[in-house]
Amino acid sequence: MAILRIIVSVIVVIETAFAGLFNGIVLKPVEMPEPETGEYTQYVDPFIGTGGIPWACGMLSPAASVPFGLVKLGPDTSFMGGAFIINLNRSGYYYDQRHILGFSHSRLSGTGAVDYGMFRVTPAIGKKDAKALPYSHQNETAVPGYYAVYLQTIDCLAEMTATAHTGIHRYTFNDSKDSRLYIDAGSIIPTRWTSDAFVSYDETTGMITGGCVLHGSFSDRYDGLPVYFAATADEAIASYEIVNEEDKTGIDLNFGSIEDDTVELKLAVSCVSVENAKLNLKEEAGGVNFDDVQKAALNEWDNRLSSIKIDADDEIKTVFYTGLYHSMIMPSDFTDVNGEYLGFDKQVHTADGYTYRTDMSIWDTCRNVHSLYTLIAPDVQSDCLKSLVEMAKQGYGVLPRWPMGAGYTESMQGSPTNIVITESYLKGYTDFDVEYALESMKLSSDGRVTKDGRSWVDEYNQYGYIPNDISNGDESVARTIEYSWEDAAIATLAEALGKTEDAQKYYEKSMYYKNVFNPETQYFQARNSDGEFIWNFSPYITSFYDAVLPVKFAAPYCEGSARQWRWSAIHDIDGMIDLFESKEYFVKELDRFMKDASLRRAGIDPGSGFWIGNQHDIHTPYLFADAGRKDLTQKWVRWTLDNRFSSDINGLDGNDDGGTVSSWYVFSAMGFYPLAGSDKYWIGSPNVESAEIALANGKTLKVTANNQGKKNVYVKSVTLNGASLDGCYITHQQLMAGGELVFEMYNGR
Repeated sequence: MAILRIIVSVIVVIETAFAGLFNGIVLKPVEMPEPETGEYTQYVDPFIGTGGIPWACGMLSPAASVPFGLVKLGPDTSFMGGAFIINLNRSGYYYDQRHILGFSHSRLSGTGAVDYGMFRVTPAIGKKDAKALPYSHQNETAVPGYYAVYLQTIDCLAEMTATAHTGIHRYTFNDSKDSRLYIDAGSIIPTRWTSDAFVSYDETTGMITGGCVLHGSFSDRYDGLPVYFAATADEAIASYEIVNEEDKTGIDLNFGSIEDDTVELKLAVSCVSVENAKLNLKEEAGGVNFDDVQKAALNEWDNRLSSIKIDADDEIKTVFYTGLYHSMIMPSDFTDVNGEYLGFDKQVHTADGYTYRTDMSIWDTCRNVHSLYTLIAPDVQSDCLKSLVEMAKQGYGVLPRWPMGAGYTESMQGSPTNIVITESYLKGYTDFDVEYALESMKLSSDGRVTKDGRSWVDEYNQYGYIPNDISNGDESVARTIEYSWEDAAIATLAEALGKTEDAQKYYEKSMYYKNVFNPETQYFQARNSDGEFIWNFSPYITSFYDAVLPVKFAAPYCEGSARQWRWSAIHDIDGMIDLFESKEYFVKELDRFMKDASLRRAGIDPGSGFWIGNQHDIHTPYLFADAGRKDLTQKWVRWTLDNRFSSDINGLDGNDDGGTVSSWYVFSAMGFYPLAGSDKYWIGSPNVESAEIALANGKTLKVTANNQGKKNVYVKSVTLNGASLDGCYITHQQLMAGGELVFEMYNGR
């Protein structure tokens, strides 16, 4: 793994250094468009998190979209000449690559999975030759709902905007040669594949239609996702050629010589049918032009972002509003304009009274993103709850843990949807089939499902932990801890529904995490079926090092080390603290863990200390408060806000995973953070002067941080509507009452 990382780094450096030389061009100054921005969108920088060390970058894209839209229209980059040696950013765009393959219509946001990227459009001039095009960041711009780049070798300005299901392209060709657009009917984000691609052109109507089946990192796990498109151009097509080769299916559109003129291409997608793609095109983009759509997209973004109005310096505003923006790119709107969507049973269904949404990175987003929606986006959260239950009903009866497109992906572990549903119900979201959801949770916990359930669940239920020898490692400790957390969610929901027997049963199972705590080492540690803890244990070795070690030390943990999983039983924090030899020792070890964070944000090696870029220890700065040290929570929250986020291209300390890392910033900047699976929020240390939150119930909460500053990171007192808050938590009900939450800040002396 270490050798691979060095090789990749060298490749990127060489690519960056020599791209301009091999392009054979001298960059000329170009007057790029200055897209309009609004009161809040002016602070969003879509390039944050698009570059840096590949495995540690945000995996984000500057693609144009509307909030939660299926279409995310933007550039797919490559090495010189279109070569694709290794995938450096799973969203399709990597900042340090200097060539663009074309512009595809969707992608996952912030994840480690490669999927979507369909119907890539590549401009060309002269002869039919859709090839990778060099570009410069000097001639590139993006704001919410808009992306543009000047492609010097073909003297063309490419601009993108979008609706929920339609991408709008505008190409300004400045050359007198034939202007062309090539639509690849079988494209996907590189390193993955498609099948059954087709394309056709109706000469009477000028309508181009086509489709394929995606086989991405996720969609291939359920035998592929069918996608369809319908497209029209506002310029007459002088000639066209349909390409139908063994590894390439598409259509080359020749508009003739349109020097100093534009071509607008509207391309709508659907996962139901070509006819639905046509309907999406008509209803979303009929009778409007590029500028109309761009303005509408900007307004949608400004409206969503205005749900939180902060007062802070421009750097903090940029990081904050970009983070809020990133939290609203997924889940994706999977519902066509007629209400139809492709379900998990691969049948067409109609969403009645809600929007069916998919692409939920729930193992990650259960920790804070859905908590954010419960505060400021009740429509989206309600849609998600109803969609998740429908997925279970149309699928295997089990709630998905990472639904993408029209199927289970079986990505990550456990039953994290339990956390989302229980927390939402506790917060008053009851307009979904909660009884079915509870039964589905029980099926998974009891091992009564055959697909997409919990791995090694029978052993977990038999032994009270997952034996390392039986499971061959396979994240045995991580799974045991997370299954316990998810069983706690079942117990909590059952109790809320008055089902006391179920509540007791799953509460007892929620304590299984204690069975893998070794009192001698003071770590959660793998043990075999005979009860013995394994010998090959080192808290400092992460699963990333295991890839090159002859003996595996971190196999029992998921994407991390024993140190990073040491703090993960957040459903029973007091009980977890009691496992340590003393509360003082817990604080000392946690403080040491925080101090051992990587010296560099988004570094090559995150190490075994605090790493906010991976989700299982994302909450750890807040645990000090539970151990009686609110001052250390305040110190480390502010340290994380200051040192693990920035407005640079590597401004996140790891993959954003559907907005999870970004949502940590949004919450923490306002002074509170959700305890996932509950109706409580930790009280932290805000770095904004004030925040005005438009709550889901129509009320307003004003957060004020008096005397806040770089040195004044400690909280002298907190009041809500004049009443003192002396504990370390505030409840959802208290927040939703509105009013004013006031922090009195000082330097700790």
